[in-house]
Amino acid sequence: MQRYFIEVAYKGAGYAGFQIQENAVTIQSEIRQAMAVLFRQDILLTGSSRTDAGVNALQNFFHFNFDRPIPERYIYNLNAILPAAIVIKRIIPVHAHAHCRFDAISREYSYHVYKNKNPFLYNQAYYFPYTIDFDLLQQAASAIMEHTDFTSFSKRNTQVKNFICRITESRWSREADHMIYHVKANRFLRGMVRGLVGTMLQAGRGKISIESFHTIIAGRDCTKVNFAVPGHGLFLEKVNYPSHYFMQSS
Repeated sequence: MQRYFIEVAYKGAGYAGFQIQENAVTIQSEIRQAMAVLFRQDILLTGSSRTDAGVNALQNFFHFNFDRPIPERYIYNLNAILPAAIVIKRIIPVHAHAHCRFDAISREYSYHVYKNKNPFLYNQAYYFPYTIDFDLLQQAASAIMEHTDFTSFSKRNTQVKNFICRITESRWSREADHMIYHVKANRFLRGMVRGLVGTMLQAGRGKISIESFHTIIAGRDCTKVNFAVPGHGLFLEKVNYPSHYFMQSS
């Protein structure tokens, strides 16, 4: 039995998230259905990084087992079956114990915000037409690097018991009125990036001080965090594996 990784990208609009759910259309359910048509059997998929409803991914992974070699043309065939919002980029043979979730060493996200009405950013970024102090926004992003316990930024009803995350990048960039938050960590909690962005935007507007932002992080209380930013501004940019991982796994 051969194990494979599937690299995927997708627009999250119209989907109830990444992971398969009962009575809901998700990225996983669409890919699983397409594979059932092509492979003529039900394929069990394990996902690398869950994304919430509406969230996009430039790169994400599944792994699965299959008892035969998979021809290169199957990528084209799967993409022909899948809706336009989902694309299979690669199918990669790996060793039998490779795990797309547990073997990942880090993940990178970006969140996009724009101030002036722009039809080309509509449903691709968060329209936030308020005055923002960019220096305060950058200070808040830097403050995140000083912490490891992000209990405050995990939504309730989560199954995780460990809220420690090692943040290795946290910064804002801007292009005209388009601001982008970049964050990289070994792991993320449910709703974490959106909570960070929503609360940083409050700091950028002067609604809370940088000292208060530190206090919110340290307080381990999710009721103090603003999660109310839309999913369509969030992109899973990259899932990182150890150097030469795929070459060693095949």
